[in-house]
Amino acid sequence: MPSCYAEAPTSFVSANGVRFAYRELGPRGGIPVVFFVHLAANLDNWDPRIIEAIAQHRHVIAFDQRGIGASSGRVAGTIEAAADDAYEFIRALGYGQIDAFAFSMGGFIVQDLIVKHPKLVRKLVLTGTGPRGGRNIDRVAAVTWLDILRSAMARADPKEFLFFERNQAGKRAAKDFIQRINERTSHRDAKVGLKALRTRLKAIERYGRSAPSDLSVFTGTALIANGDRDRMVPSILSVDLHQRIKGSELVIYPDSGHGGVFQYWEKFAPRAVEFLAG
Repeated sequence: MPSCYAEAPTSFVSANGVRFAYRELGPRGGIPVVFFVHLAANLDNWDPRIIEAIAQHRHVIAFDQRGIGASSGRVAGTIEAAADDAYEFIRALGYGQIDAFAFSMGGFIVQDLIVKHPKLVRKLVLTGTGPRGGRNIDRVAAVTWLDILRSAMARADPKEFLFFERNQAGKRAAKDFIQRINERTSHRDAKVGLKALRTRLKAIERYGRSAPSDLSVFTGTALIANGDRDRMVPSILSVDLHQRIKGSELVIYPDSGHGGVFQYWEKFAPRAVEFLAG
């Protein structure tokens, strides 16, 4: 295994007619930590400092959902379908139990996964995300398009606006984050297209307007984290998740937005490592 995420090779596995792309890091053996990425993201969008910290102790697997990046097929039209795809991917790799690390839309997918397969996930890290039917989740599309427009006018990466506050600390954290996710210079993943983005935004809208899920079926342990000024998935929804998942831990980072765990990666990464230990 390579020692850094930028050097992790892309592998493929077929499941239910889909060829899934994935990357691995860390020591093999035991229960892996599977990473579920955000709305407009592929394999290149994970913060390497967080993945690498966890991979020092655990086998880490990041993957592209169906129709995203190098994975084949059409993008799932619902969060439920994306969760079914994730299950097929995990089973194709031969795992009957995992730990999960999810950010934003990835957190929506994981929640549907644990509702349908409550014994599959042992430990769960939910960052920048909220519950099915959570207040204002259906407005993610409006926030996304607005910040894409703002970033285009500023000639900046949309994640600088979507994930971070536009103050001095936030702008500095945004630039550092973009630099980190661009450390990989060869064999980068295929970008997420406009059609795929629209499909996923419609799926999120349905998720936000659906009846809440019964998360009490999850009997594992959970760590929930966010910034205190998340506009995409309002920060109060992290508190909502904390109340829905019995015994969960909640961490809210100050003066930060949707990407609070990236802005505070030096504090968050060791916290996540400690939580996932064992």
